[in-house]
Amino acid sequence: MGSYIELNDTLQITTEQGFPANILDLKKHQEKPIQLSEVQNKIFEFKEKPNARIFHHAPTRCFLVHNIDGKWLYWGKIFIIEQTITGDKQENYKTSGKYKIIEIYDPEYQKQITLHETSEGLSYFQ
Repeated sequence: MGSYIELNDTLQITTEQGFPANILDLKKHQEKPIQLSEVQNKIFEFKEKPNARIFHHAPTRCFLVHNIDGKWLYWGKIFIIEQTITGDKQENYKTSGKYKIIEIYDPEYQKQITLHETSEGLSYFQ
């Protein structure tokens, strides 16, 4: 008998799972870059990521990625400050938690890292 737990350095979430799309809006960011000071003291929540996952905790950073219709858009770096795994069997496990944004990428770097770090066909910019 064994267990399956994923180790992640990337929090890749949809708006429904807790990505703050009302604050981190790509069009606005490209027109006038969003500054860290706009989100620095806020705590955000994510919910119901499928499977049992362990994210790196502060002071180790994780990447923040917005999943938009299956396409990945890198936004910056975060600290995971809390996480919970729920479910009664492996196929029902969900991971939820809280995070703080510690870096927001400049729009040009955001495009470059998104193109470079995503698997073929997953980049928001392809």
